[in-house]
Parts: sequence; C-alpha cells; structure tokens
Amino acid sequence: MKVLLINGQNHKGSTYHIGRILAEKLTLPAEIDEIFLPRDMPHFCCGCSRCFMEGESLCPHYETTKPLTERMDEADVLIFTSPVYVYHATGSMKAFLDHYGYRWMVHRPEAKMFGKQAVVISTAAGAGMKPTCKDIADSCFFWGIGKIYRYGLAVHAIKWSEVSAKKRQQIEKKTSQLASKIKDRARSVKPSLKTKGLFKVMSIAQKRGFNPADKAYWEEKGWSTGSARPWKDK
Repeated sequence: MKVLLINGQNHKGSTYHIGRILAEKLTLPAEIDEIFLPRDMPHFCCGCSRCFMEGESLCPHYETTKPLTERMDEADVLIFTSPVYVYHATGSMKAFLDHYGYRWMVHRPEAKMFGKQAVVISTAAGAGMKPTCKDIADSCFFWGIGKIYRYGLAVHAIKWSEVSAKKRQQIEKKTSQLASKIKDRARSVKPSLKTKGLFKVMSIAQKRGFNPADKAYWEEKGWSTGSARPWKDK
C-alpha cells in the first residue's frame, strides 16, 4: 500500500507526527512518500483560469505541480495534515488545493481518485479542527475520492514534545482504529451514493457542456456519452 503524506507546513509538529504514526501503521516506511508545504509548492494560484478553460499543462506553475500530481495519482492513501491557522487550514495547504480546482467533478476529475482513500488530520492547542478538516475534505470529495476520514484533536500543547501521555495514548488508539478501517476497505473502495449522485448530475451537464475542454474530456472517457464510470460497481 502506497501512502502519501501531504503536510500543510514545513516543520514537524503535532499534526505531522499523528499523520506519520498513521502512515507507519498502514505500510512499510519505504512505501511512505511525503510532500511538505510550502517547500514543495511555493506558488499561489494566480487565477488565470487556463487550467479550467484550456488545460492544466498551461498552468504557470505546471512544472511544479506535475510531479506532485503524479505522486498523488500513484498513492493508494492520501493523508493530509494541517494544524489550525486562525480556525482554518494553513495558507500553504489552501494554495496547494487551489491548483487542483480543475480536478473537481464539475470540470475534469481524475478516474484514479474514485478508488482512493484519504485521511484529513488537524490539531490545535484549543479549537478550530472541524473547519480546518472541512477545508481539505471539500476538495477530497469534489475530486471524487472514494472514502474520506477526518480526525481533529485538541492536543492542548504547542509542541509535539509537550503533548501529554494521556493524549498520546488517545492518538495511538485512534490511529490504530483508522488504520484498521483503511486496510479493511483497501481492496474494495467505492465512492459514496452522494459522490455517485453528483457525478451523475455532472455527466448530464457535460452532455451540453459550457467549457469545451471539460466537455471533450468527459466524452473521451465515455462518462457523458456512454455508461462508463470511473469506478467498478461489482
């Protein structure tokens, strides 16, 4: 099982350590890849809309995003980690996600996403984990990811070294539970009815289409003109 950690900050704080603990319960260290933000994606989306209207390869930052995209597509499980910054995900995480708006189901979703699992992890000394997880989970859902888990925890500490033994026991228990669920579902990941419903709506919309690049993509896949789907129902 290949696991990709996408970390919303460069330093290794509490959120990172929880993500790493989970990753190591899922697979061997050699099968774990890591992206650190903003180190690996230092650019903000400039809003040119070329990825939507013409193609993602025309993004001004394509040379940076291309290898990151390939690493996401190769992974079986995506683990997103972001501490709470003013009640939301880090700016660097948001900048990363902004570059993948073209992959939302309303545009050109990647078929591989529908068979993946994702975990969104967030910590804070106090509060804000719910909206932070939602910031990231929204993109995961609209990408079509088959199963999405969220884990938010108030660690009551600023540094990982300050997290209490009781909290660490809680983390160990929760990550073990998550790892078990992910492993159990690994060979039969299917998108939810909500995801399938949205995909159906988009397939109908794409028959007429408002964007030639999107319409051509859906037709090529057979999603809007035929019965093909990016998941297996068997």
